[in-house]
Amino acid sequence: MTAIDVAVLAIRLCVGLTLVAHGLNHAFGGGGITGTARWFDGLGLRPGIAHAWASVLVEVAAGACIAIGFLTPLACAGAIGVMTVAGVIAHRANGFFVFRDGYEYVLMIGVVCASVALAGPGRASADALFDIYLDGLAGLAVGVGLGVLGAALLLGVAWRPAPAKAEEGSR
Repeated sequence: MTAIDVAVLAIRLCVGLTLVAHGLNHAFGGGGITGTARWFDGLGLRPGIAHAWASVLVEVAAGACIAIGFLTPLACAGAIGVMTVAGVIAHRANGFFVFRDGYEYVLMIGVVCASVALAGPGRASADALFDIYLDGLAGLAVGVGLGVLGAALLLGVAWRPAPAKAEEGSR
């Protein structure tokens, strides 16, 4: 194993397990799945309960697959899709920094997943064990292409944000 293989493994484990934890938190943390559903409804994702469960399933499955390096570009596509939706509906309007609820975190996760799709999962991966090789520009196209396409479809079909309120006194 090369230093690059070890580096990609460390990145995959960190990002993948972070996504698993994030998904499990949506299901079991705070207000649980019903609280997550109310939050999604408030963001304009209809129906909130379906999107709450979908986010849990995608984050946990994609995160686990990224961590073990299985079907890596597809797993990265799942993560990129979820992060794109979150960036657009929950964080974009708040600017860059995460401490202001900005898109810093979701951008970082998305770019790291795109980079893993491009680089490939490395030798310490299920993909290598099963001789599944899809990396380089093809891996990047699958990861980013499917992730962004999936996010665009979801937003087009299910995102219904509340209309912006006019400021008082301006007519």
